[in-house]
Amino acid sequence: MKKDKFRLTRRQFLNATAAAGVLIGTSGAVGFAKSAAAEGEDTAPNLKTVRTTCSPNCTGACGLNAIVEDNEIKAIEQAADYPESEYNPRGCLKGLSMMNLVYGPDRLKTPLIQKGKPGSDELQPSTWDEALDFTAKRLKEIAEKYGPESIGVAFQVGGTGYVQKGAVSRLATLAGWNIHHAYDQNGDLPMFWPMTFGVQSEELEPREWLNSRYIAIFGSNIMATRLPDAHFLVEARNRGAKIVVFDPNFSPTAAKADEWVPLNVSSDGAVALGISKVIVDEKLYDEAFIKTFTDLPLLIRTDNGKRIKAEEVQDLSKPADVPAYRESYVAYNGQFIAIHPEKLDLPLDITLESEVEVPLKSGEKVKAKPAFLLLKESLEKYTPEEVEKESGVKKDTLVRIAHEMAATKPLHIVYGASNYQWYHGDLKGRALALINVLTGNLGQSGSGISTYAGQYRIRLKVAEWWVPEGRKQNWLPFLYMLNGPTKTMKAKYPKNGIKALIFGWGNPFDQHNMSNILRSKVESGELELVVTMDFQMTTSCKYSHVVLPAVTWYEKTDLVATPVHPYLQLQQPAITPVYEGKPELWIMRELAKRLNPEFEKYFYPGLDADQAAEEAIKLMLSTGGPTVEGITLEQLKKGPVRLKSEVPGNRQIPFYEQVQYKKPFPPVSLPVKLEQTAQFVKSGRIEFYKDEDIFLQAGEALPVHKPPFEESEYALNPQAREKYTFSYITRNAIYRVHSTHSNNIWMNELQESKPHVWLNPEDASEKGIQDGDEVEIYNDRGTVTAFAIVDPGAGRKVAVFEEGWWNRYLKGASYNSLTYPFIKPTHEVYFVPGMWAPNTAWNECLCDVRKVSDDR
Repeated sequence: MKKDKFRLTRRQFLNATAAAGVLIGTSGAVGFAKSAAAEGEDTAPNLKTVRTTCSPNCTGACGLNAIVEDNEIKAIEQAADYPESEYNPRGCLKGLSMMNLVYGPDRLKTPLIQKGKPGSDELQPSTWDEALDFTAKRLKEIAEKYGPESIGVAFQVGGTGYVQKGAVSRLATLAGWNIHHAYDQNGDLPMFWPMTFGVQSEELEPREWLNSRYIAIFGSNIMATRLPDAHFLVEARNRGAKIVVFDPNFSPTAAKADEWVPLNVSSDGAVALGISKVIVDEKLYDEAFIKTFTDLPLLIRTDNGKRIKAEEVQDLSKPADVPAYRESYVAYNGQFIAIHPEKLDLPLDITLESEVEVPLKSGEKVKAKPAFLLLKESLEKYTPEEVEKESGVKKDTLVRIAHEMAATKPLHIVYGASNYQWYHGDLKGRALALINVLTGNLGQSGSGISTYAGQYRIRLKVAEWWVPEGRKQNWLPFLYMLNGPTKTMKAKYPKNGIKALIFGWGNPFDQHNMSNILRSKVESGELELVVTMDFQMTTSCKYSHVVLPAVTWYEKTDLVATPVHPYLQLQQPAITPVYEGKPELWIMRELAKRLNPEFEKYFYPGLDADQAAEEAIKLMLSTGGPTVEGITLEQLKKGPVRLKSEVPGNRQIPFYEQVQYKKPFPPVSLPVKLEQTAQFVKSGRIEFYKDEDIFLQAGEALPVHKPPFEESEYALNPQAREKYTFSYITRNAIYRVHSTHSNNIWMNELQESKPHVWLNPEDASEKGIQDGDEVEIYNDRGTVTAFAIVDPGAGRKVAVFEEGWWNRYLKGASYNSLTYPFIKPTHEVYFVPGMWAPNTAWNECLCDVRKVSDDR
């Protein structure tokens, strides 16, 4: 393929598409094509339109049309073909400018092998056979020397491609490699979900925002990071919903809200508990909801903090039909009652506030209190006055908002990733969920708590494709690769650590927690082999021993479903692969047969990559369970199909079945079995009281507020308290999807082609920094350079850096070199991959800021 074939300047493309309206999402591209054809048969382009799905690590999953001529994408437009008009159109400038990456200068042309020093020397072009043979040979050597579990595999966000990412899982399972789950690796796992509800996560679909009457947003910037769905928030406000944004910084979302409540960084938990105290003290809570669906009526021993089990109490016993992953606990209404964890049928005269003496079968009598009473006592310190001191939120504002939340239904709380990517993010989530549950705002249209981060949650059963023949998989959270094993970890750490890393759909040597650790592991030889699959030359490619050129979502077949957008969709190839790129399924099949000839049969040998992908899709649809029942490949080729649910109209409303039909918590979190997640909430109820030893030792049996840095940065380095006084916040940008589009010329032009850091004017003045100055953000671990934006909307003592920049734009540095892979012990109580695991705390990071001197 000749390089000149794709020479199209930005000005030429803009001139062609501006008139067509492609960039603003109209149907102009088709109109442009038709008008061009009308000019005369001799000049009429031979155009075709291919419907596919935009699939970076974004939960938008927007249906797009590629306008193709002679196997080249000429334009991209929004498909706007969803059966529900509210979801039309979908798409943003990033997706519509994807040609800049498909045909850009960073596009990988051939396989590459490093014959020198990774990170320093140039990778050398090779043939596919040379690269695959070399990779297979080295993987065999490493597996033989250290064990196959010493080979780690990291593939990003399965929902963006069930086929291609399933192929990676399939080979890793067959070969016995360790898999690093993207959800906790990316810091997207909100640990309050499994702790409180026993699920990986749940969210309202955006169309349901229209049914909310009160939307409280804590640390989520919907107007910048959820572009396809942001209009629903504005429409909800226009229909009468009150929008309140709690954020240290005045964000684009705050600008669209009815009220912005500035607060100190990571003080959201204190605010939530202050609101809960008002609700509890003034009896504004939904008592029937609490008794029916939560663990708050269950009795807790006052001597050791443990729940009382039915089998321990005189004249009580554990019901014979209680599953092994459940436990029967005790409540009191004048007599002691053994609670069946599979039945949400407690009598409503059950006590919430009486201390009782419980006779045990051992002959001992112990004092006990309902968890609700312990919660009420715990909330005593979160007075409006104390919350104001901790958070900066005025006490009158706090009380008013508590009254509004208690009185307005449906209430929806949005808890953003930038807010829970902290060491105590789990505590904040547990506290915020308390507001919804106390007021009965759960399981109904327009109500609930949602996190909206990551393209993670699996929407159908994928085991038949991802896990061949039900074989055992090995999983290791990525933080252990960076931090090493801990004494309290439940995951199995490989005897010899991780010696090889295979990854795709990501850029970890730039974008992940302490990426400098990964670089040092390669440079020292500890990581003996790094294999990257990508379609463009990222920073991570340069630190790899082998680079295998993959393709974009315009060049392969795949199946897409997101946690938020309720439609199942196809990726359909609009063009044949550019240069020598290959779909990942093809790469895995070729690698599989080199590792073990018996493996090839698991990847549809004899079929081309797209035919094999279609067979995998048929397999998943036929075995995928209730959410895809009756959906066929032929239907999907015609357009998007709404996933099935138990909610009328197949709506996506978290815990609808639990609340409406009194089914025990949790619902299933695919792809794991119910018993794996049901152990998180053994009572079968929403749990705010956690009596596992680590929670009790940490003083976190109930939701509490703990200030940032005390158990992290200050414990790691006591001098940091005085040395580094700025919080380093890395937020998502409107211009990128994480690091995808970091090298998109149009996106970069919109931000002056340079990174920025937002600073409060008072902080900037104290540092002698003016708007536009080049500054360094630094701590003992690293330094990153950016240009100052002095903004009165920025919080005090906060340095806000927009993540996603490749190191080429940062003078060779990585902005994540400042972070640290903290592991919180409560995240290690259980281990289920991507469900209960140590979550990356990106924002638990301190720094300082200084102006770059003129003589540097």
